[in-house]
Amino acid sequence: MTIESLYNLYKEYPVICTDTRKITPNCIFFALKGDSFNANQFAKQAIENGAAYAIIDEELYSEGDRFVLVNDVLQTLQLLAKYHRAQLNIPFLGITGTNGKTTTKELINAVLSQKFKTYATIGNLNNHIGVPLTLLSIDGSIEFAIIEMGANHQKEIQLLADIANPDFGIITNVGKAHLEGFGGFEGVKKGKKELYDHLQNNSGLIFINHDNPHLLEMASKVDRKVYYGTSEDNTVIGKRIEQGEMVSLEWKLSNDDQWNTVNSNLVGGYNFENVLAAVCIGNYFGLTVKQIEAGVLSYQPTNNRSQAVKTESNTLICDYYNANPSSMAAAIDNFAKNSSTNKLVILADMFELGEYSKEEHQKVINQLKEQGLINALLVGKHFYSLKDNSGYTFFENTEEAVDYLKKHPVRNSHILVKGSRGMKLESLIGLL
Repeated sequence: MTIESLYNLYKEYPVICTDTRKITPNCIFFALKGDSFNANQFAKQAIENGAAYAIIDEELYSEGDRFVLVNDVLQTLQLLAKYHRAQLNIPFLGITGTNGKTTTKELINAVLSQKFKTYATIGNLNNHIGVPLTLLSIDGSIEFAIIEMGANHQKEIQLLADIANPDFGIITNVGKAHLEGFGGFEGVKKGKKELYDHLQNNSGLIFINHDNPHLLEMASKVDRKVYYGTSEDNTVIGKRIEQGEMVSLEWKLSNDDQWNTVNSNLVGGYNFENVLAAVCIGNYFGLTVKQIEAGVLSYQPTNNRSQAVKTESNTLICDYYNANPSSMAAAIDNFAKNSSTNKLVILADMFELGEYSKEEHQKVINQLKEQGLINALLVGKHFYSLKDNSGYTFFENTEEAVDYLKKHPVRNSHILVKGSRGMKLESLIGLL
């Protein structure tokens, strides 16, 4: 079956499912394969559960006209998404970065939705499967699409940009993450730059943080740029307002002396540039000052990203959706500047660092010492292997930390909780 013919089926049955547990009536089921599963085996079940068609790539599982045999189900899903994207005559903004891409995506969506009917990547559907599924969820009523792109190796952003074909793009920053897959920091830069390369090759426009020298270097050959930052030589100029824990800022245009105030519900000074990015993009697409202000303020952080939580006993900064050396350093730096007393840091291992793991975990311990954070619980085998006489408490795993907190309750404290998602730090929160 050609992609054009499959697209005609999709127009008739415009809901895509990849999980037989989530089949909806008259959807199209794509039988994807993984390292430990082969969904071709469940194609018949998908049809029985109400799917209109099942897309398979193993003839063994074909049982009639409602089973569509293709060469490769994943590739077909990607080609169908790319074809659908070509039919949509609306602005597409692509977003990637080492840190802050999901928060920035949500801020941009909150701002632009004050004027447009938007669709933004849901959750973390930002990979070679998630981006096609996101595109195929966009219908003709949508006026603006915001597509998040994640990667842990080179050429992945190139693939995602080819499928989503964004007209506009933003890289929030580049830092030390997925070093094992990218092959070091220079590999990270090269991989993220693939978004800039795609936009340059397709006459697209990028929004770029002028304060970030790495991004400036990466964007040197991009013709169409809109700058935001703290200096006067930006289209949108911002400055942080130091008032309380939540990020607030003032911003103005380069050709205007009028400063405008924006308040957010985000903690962490590192979110200043994420808010400013959303302000810049909102301004570019014609939103009023009031619309931008309302959009930023409407965003409530979730999923344990830069989220302030008050419990009966403590105040928590929940930032354990994920962690890498760059985001860890920023979170510690921000927490050290907090004027609260009785501060406690609970940090867990960072993953996918390969040969850099020991060095980067040691840097975290050194930073805690240098910034005067004397109370810390460090969780995971990587931190535990560096156990020293610093006075910090080390645990080999999260279960040990849970047992410790049950025996040593923490009260009246300001606590930063950060680590890689796989460390399951959420199991500690009920004890804090």
